Amino acid sequence: MFVSGLLLLLLLPLLLGIAVAVRADSKGPVIFAQERLTKNGRIFRMYKFRSMVVNAEQMGTGLFNYKNDPRVTRVGHFLRNTSLDELPQLFNVFKGDISIVGPRPAVVYELGDYETLNRKYKKRFSVKGGITGLAQVRGRNENSWDEKVTLDNQYIDAFEKKGIFLDVMIMAETAAKVFRRSDIYEEKVEGAGSDAESAALAEAEIIRLAHEADRE
Repeated sequence: MFVSGLLLLLLLPLLLGIAVAVRADSKGPVIFAQERLTKNGRIFRMYKFRSMVVNAEQMGTGLFNYKNDPRVTRVGHFLRNTSLDELPQLFNVFKGDISIVGPRPAVVYELGDYETLNRKYKKRFSVKGGITGLAQVRGRNENSWDEKVTLDNQYIDAFEKKGIFLDVMIMAETAAKVFRRSDIYEEKVEGAGSDAESAALAEAEIIRLAHEADRE
């Protein structure tokens, strides 16, 4: 809480500048709030600077963001490329919703019904979500959801041994990755004819894997 509060104070001029740019660039609110899942499936509203047109989730590829997505605003492209759109999540850290490091909080409907998730997928919700995590520095959107979950669970196991030192390492790698602007867009499903078809296929596969029978 102390670190996030300090960062919010230090970054206040930047936050205000981004807010003005978002407001001037396109119609709609400056902040995009979305219901997400954190530890033990608790629902909270996660904040981001709005980088897409209003109601983008109900258009085109939904939650999936492929290259040249027409829903992304001009300022939004810059914010996404630099990850500056994520800065308002420091308020979520300050409120205690999430940590700076941890598994990325899933959109409430992204994985299907939380209560019936299999053990692998539910394990990632045994800790607070985070602004960044091991999955984000080991591939980000290049990874499939299943690969991200595997990395999230590796982080949970490794944290028991390395503690805060692991978080410091991940934060340093996150900063380096932002400057490289890599792995920003999701990979299209092989054989999909359009972005919308790719998104539909990917969404169905994510939910299937999240609810398949546990392996003994």
